[in-house]
Amino acid sequence: MAAFAYLHECFPEYTKTFVYREVAAMPGEPFVFSVREPEAEDRAKMEALAVDVRYLPPEAELRAQIEGERGSFSKQQRRALSHWRGQKGDSTRVFEALWLGRELRALGVSHVHAHFAGLAARTAWLVRELWGIGYSFTGHADDIFSPEERPISLAMLVRDARFIATETDYSRRWLEEKYATARGKTHRVFNGIALAGFPPRAALAGPPRILSVGRLVEKKGFPTLLAACALLRDRGVGFRCDIVGDGPLRATLAAQIAALGLAAQVALLGPRPQSEVRQLLATARVFALAAQREGDGGSDNLPTVLMEAMAAAVPVVSTRVAGIPEMVVEGETGHLVAEQDAPAFADALALFLADAALAEQMGKSGRRRAEEKFAVAQTSATLANLLASHTDAALPWWRRLLKIR
Repeated sequence: MAAFAYLHECFPEYTKTFVYREVAAMPGEPFVFSVREPEAEDRAKMEALAVDVRYLPPEAELRAQIEGERGSFSKQQRRALSHWRGQKGDSTRVFEALWLGRELRALGVSHVHAHFAGLAARTAWLVRELWGIGYSFTGHADDIFSPEERPISLAMLVRDARFIATETDYSRRWLEEKYATARGKTHRVFNGIALAGFPPRAALAGPPRILSVGRLVEKKGFPTLLAACALLRDRGVGFRCDIVGDGPLRATLAAQIAALGLAAQVALLGPRPQSEVRQLLATARVFALAAQREGDGGSDNLPTVLMEAMAAAVPVVSTRVAGIPEMVVEGETGHLVAEQDAPAFADALALFLADAALAEQMGKSGRRRAEEKFAVAQTSATLANLLASHTDAALPWWRRLLKIR
């Protein structure tokens, strides 16, 4: 029996496949709980689930159930229910924690791990308060760089976690500088990717392809990529640029493409299934992600799309933002430039567009680095070791049972 359980806000989510793959690869088959059920579309897009997920009741049903069983809880838990149910923004967390803690105790679970310092982590914090079951969380990007203001704050999550995992040394240092309570218990654990299933590289008829994949949001830096494409066009460089993804900036980017006269070179392909993205990667000369910091401090940390490009043996052009330099080695697996520097971005892209041999060489180096650093079996084992050393995972079952009584 696993001594810990995963807790997710929503599982599985199509845009967070790295989380699903970590859970599926985690040794010991931990219990998996999800506060919310995914949309049918997300379920259909994900690969066949090999994970047993336990979903909490819908909010209205959950509240009614806990209210109806109020007398079965301890005095401390009833007092907490009265207090937290009135906290705007986190009132539902106490109902989730009361329901979840009882389930965890019945299963013999002594620790909860949440992905993202968001809803699930705040519920885990209340599980600790109400049931004495410890927690940890993996902090990613905006959830730690620009967290929402909530009654259960990021500072509280950091203070009371048994340990914190985060994707990069950059974000580890960031947390330890901002929160004294993070020092000594924050660990870098790369996101993992599945290295199998990438089609072999294939030549593309016509001009070489620049490929970019991501949500059409500010931090992905697509306006910089489009400005770089306009510079390449003006220099007489032949290319095509395909952008995969959707988001709130789609209309703005379409207008920018029209204003720059790039309709013949750039296409917004919209969202595409993972299998199609991998086919596009197989024929791409270079992968581009012009990541930038947002006005509120949010940014990418370790973009999964860059790891996937490297796994596909495609060289990368990106920026020196957050943890990206821990992934892309300058001059070895690609090139990095300053954020929002369209001329420098165009220069870096031009190197690969003009030299297929250079692109192949750096692409192969990227594949080797992906195998060494980002294989999901390796990254999951790293987290499993942290869980074993910071929780009761190493205790025999009878010790765990005694501990929770």
